[in-house]
Amino acid sequence: MIVAPSILASDFSNLSDEIIRMDISGADWIHLDVMDGHFVPNLTFGPPVIAAIRQYTDKPFDVHLMIDDPLRYLPEFRKAGADIISFHLEASGDPRKTIDAIRKSGAKPAVAIKPATPAEAVFPYLDGLFMVLVMTVEPGFGGQKFMADMMPKVRALKEKRPDLLVEVDGGINAETARTAALAGVDVCVAGTAVFGAQDAAKAIRGLKDADGEL
Repeated sequence: MIVAPSILASDFSNLSDEIIRMDISGADWIHLDVMDGHFVPNLTFGPPVIAAIRQYTDKPFDVHLMIDDPLRYLPEFRKAGADIISFHLEASGDPRKTIDAIRKSGAKPAVAIKPATPAEAVFPYLDGLFMVLVMTVEPGFGGQKFMADMMPKVRALKEKRPDLLVEVDGGINAETARTAALAGVDVCVAGTAVFGAQDAAKAIRGLKDADGEL
């Protein structure tokens, strides 16, 4: 299991230290939730913050755009250091154009879907994607309960394209990561389960081992 700690759950007054802590604790990627206050009812940060913390780790930056017009802002996020860029299928614009623009920028393209969006809505675009992010909570705020009923979407995506990476985000801990692994999930985004743990390295190992006995 690839583990991508979400800095949404970090101490924002010590972001540099928090990034370094996740790096040395064994994080595979760093997950960055970008919210615009329109597409979702919350505001977080934009390219300047991503650019400022890019120097503190070489781990891939997994940037999740929860914004209305992802195509418009792609160049700025790529320049800031985004390696993987997820945008929502429910956002405005042509998904195919956004996918192509992400790839041309040099980043890896991914599509995210809200709980109400069926997996089948992504099928027309699977050939151009590096990853699909299946939200296991309603996007916008951390600390929500994991929606296990999203796992059939994961299975449907894996059946359609077995080599596709599938990521889940929301309510992830050692127990729910096991549920995700059983469904075929490749990447877990974890917030409080990692940043709030007394031993972040142990918490990350626990998530990575979620598929160890499958």
